[in-house]
Amino acid sequence: MRTPLGRVRNLGASHSGTSDFWRQRVTAVAMVLLIVPVIVVVMMLLGRNQAGAAQILGSAPIAIIMLLFIVASTWHMKIGMQVVIEDYVQHETLKIAAVMVNNFFCIAVALASIYAILKLSSGV
Repeated sequence: MRTPLGRVRNLGASHSGTSDFWRQRVTAVAMVLLIVPVIVVVMMLLGRNQAGAAQILGSAPIAIIMLLFIVASTWHMKIGMQVVIEDYVQHETLKIAAVMVNNFFCIAVALASIYAILKLSSGV
């Protein structure tokens, strides 16, 4: 059952519609499209030292592919864990704290990964 305003805005009971659902599907499609190039790059990096990795990641297309995969996968992870937390954590204070920790963790993972890729690709 939805209110007339809810029908017009196409929003569900949580008043957010299906935006998380669609964002997670979009990031999943992005990761599916990027997984083969990422696997190829990782296989090229096997057995290389830092100089060899910097040489491979120094290529702009390879660095861009890796950055896109990092952004898509951390965003996908954030959305997925947030949905699990919101669905299964009953205590409201704990739920808010867990969502905040999830957000900070995903941002930290993304920033650390992006920094590593940029540092290796710049040759510094």
